[in-house]
Amino acid sequence: MKRFTSAIALSLLPLSAAAQQAEWEKLPRMQLERQYAGPLKDTLIQRWRDPVDGMVCYVYLPITAPHSTATASGYVQYGSNVIGSISCVTPVAAPAASPAQAKRPAAPPRPTAPAAPAAPDQPDSPAPKR
Repeated sequence: MKRFTSAIALSLLPLSAAAQQAEWEKLPRMQLERQYAGPLKDTLIQRWRDPVDGMVCYVYLPITAPHSTATASGYVQYGSNVIGSISCVTPVAAPAASPAQAKRPAAPPRPTAPAAPAAPDQPDSPAPKR
């Protein structure tokens, strides 16, 4: 237990600036699937997918956001600016067909109503007299 606690404590220690930048560059990336115009001028909505579990995230953000020049750590600071929001959803899988449904043959096509007989040009027999 003591070894586990020491490992957690070490992982919480701040990394050097170079180590932090190297760690960020090694992080996995989500896949950008689509980009839409946002509801306000100069904003975007992006759809990102996690390649591991298929989670889909929508990110709403401005096209530009003011920030500082790179600090000594290599990062920029956005200050108190709200630079976006994110919403994620788990993808809905299509329901799997049950074994009974998989073995059932396809339904035959529905019969169509018979067409009304065409009126003959010439009657076959003379019309009855009244």
